[in-house]
Amino acid sequence: MQSAVDLALKNSPRIRIAQADLAKARAAWQEARDAYIPAVSTTAGYGQATGAPLNVPIIFSISAQSLVFSFQQRDYVRAAEEARESAQHALNREQIQVIQDTTNTYVALDNAQLRKTVVQRELDLADRLVTVTSERIDAGVDAKVELPKSRRTSLQIRLAALQLDDEIAFNARHLATLTGLPVAAIRTDPRSIPEIAPIRARQAQQEVADDEGIAALASTARSKQHQAFGDRRYLLRPQVSLGASYSRVDTGLSSYAAYYPHYGAAGNSENALSFGLSFTIPLLDMAHRARARQSEADAEHAGADVLLQRGIFQEGQAKLRNSAVELQLRTDLAQQEQEIAEDQFETLQIQLQSAAGSSSAPQANPKDALNAELQERQRYYDLLLSRLQLQQVQVNLLQQDGGLSRWVQGTPVSTAPTPFQRPGANTPTVPATTTPSLPGTPPQGVTPAPPPVPVPPTAPR
Repeated sequence: MQSAVDLALKNSPRIRIAQADLAKARAAWQEARDAYIPAVSTTAGYGQATGAPLNVPIIFSISAQSLVFSFQQRDYVRAAEEARESAQHALNREQIQVIQDTTNTYVALDNAQLRKTVVQRELDLADRLVTVTSERIDAGVDAKVELPKSRRTSLQIRLAALQLDDEIAFNARHLATLTGLPVAAIRTDPRSIPEIAPIRARQAQQEVADDEGIAALASTARSKQHQAFGDRRYLLRPQVSLGASYSRVDTGLSSYAAYYPHYGAAGNSENALSFGLSFTIPLLDMAHRARARQSEADAEHAGADVLLQRGIFQEGQAKLRNSAVELQLRTDLAQQEQEIAEDQFETLQIQLQSAAGSSSAPQANPKDALNAELQERQRYYDLLLSRLQLQQVQVNLLQQDGGLSRWVQGTPVSTAPTPFQRPGANTPTVPATTTPSLPGTPPQGVTPAPPPVPVPPTAPR
C-alpha cells in the first residue's frame, strides 16, 4: 500500500497544481518584498536630427529607482507572506487527500477481492443446493416450492457476484489512475495494510486541532486583513522613493549646440548624473478609499468563513468519531454472528457423520448442511463488509487527526483527537518538491466518506 501511495503522490495532477500555486504565491511574496531593491534599467540610441531640438541628445543612460519607505508596503509584504502560507497549507491538504483517496481505494479493492472468494464459494454451494433440492423433490421428500426458492438463492448470489465484479473493476481502474500504472499491473497485498487501534467507547467532546484546510483559510483571512490594513494606510501618509541616473550626451549629429551655444563652452561635461529622494503624500483619492472598503469587506468575509468552516469541521469530526464507535460494535457483532453460524455448520456436519453410523443420532440431511454453510459464508461476507466500512471511517479519522501518513508508513497510531490549537501558532509546513513525499503535517479539510459498497442480498436460511 505504501508503494501505491508513493506513486500516487508522484503522479497526482492535483499536487502539481498545488505546487504551481505555491510557486506563484512565493513569487508574489518576493515581488512585494523586493520593492525596496532598486530596479535598474538602461537605454541607448544614436541618430540625426534637424531643426529645433525637442530634448537633450542622449546616446546612453542608466537609471535606478526603488521604494525607500511606505506605511502600506509593509502590510502588503505581510499579506503576501500569509498568502504564501495559505498556498503551503493547500499543498499539504492536497497531499493528504491524495493519500486518503489512494488508501481508501486500496483497502476497498483488497476487501472486495477477498469478498469475491466468499461469493464464489457461495455460488458453488447454491448450485449444489439446487441439485440436492431437485433430487429431494424427485424422491418425494421436499415440496416443489423448495426448488424455486433454491434457484432464487442462486440468482441472488449471481447478482451479488456481478455487482462485486463491477466494484473490483472500478476500484482497480481508479487506483490505476491514481498511481499511473496499467490496470493489469494493479495487485494488492493484505499484509501491507497496517492495523488501527479500535475506538470502543465514545470520548468526551473537545475542540480538535485545525486541519490543513482550515489552516489555509485562516492564513487567507490574515492575508486579507493585512491587505485591508495597508489599503487604509494609503492616504495622508508619506511615501519615499529613491532615484538615480547617469546619461551621456552627444550633440555631433543634432542642432542642439546651435540653439544652446553655452552647452559647448569650455569646461562643460557631456556626462549627466542625478541622485535624489522623492516624497509623495496622497491627499485625496476617492477610488483608493473605495478600494480600501472593498478590502475590509473581503477580510470580514474571510474571517467569518474561517469560523463557519471550523464549526462544520468539528461537528463532522465528532459525528465521524461516534460512527466509528458504532461501526466497531457492529463489526464485533458481525464477528459473533459469523462464529455462531460456523459452530452451527460444524454441528450439522457432525450430525451427518453420526447419522451415517447410528440410527439413533439426530437426523440431518445434506440440504441442511448446505444451507448452514451458505449462512456461514453470508455471515462472513457481512463481517468483511463491516470491516471495510470501519476501516474507511478510521482512515478518514486519521486524515483529520494528522496521523494518516504515519499509519501508511507502518507507525502505530490511534484515532484519539488531537488537542485544539489556534491557527498561526507554530504551524508546520511541508516544503514543495518536484517529487512529493509522504507529508508529516496534519491533513486538510473535511472530505466526504467514500460511497457505500453494494451489499448482496441475503440468501434464504
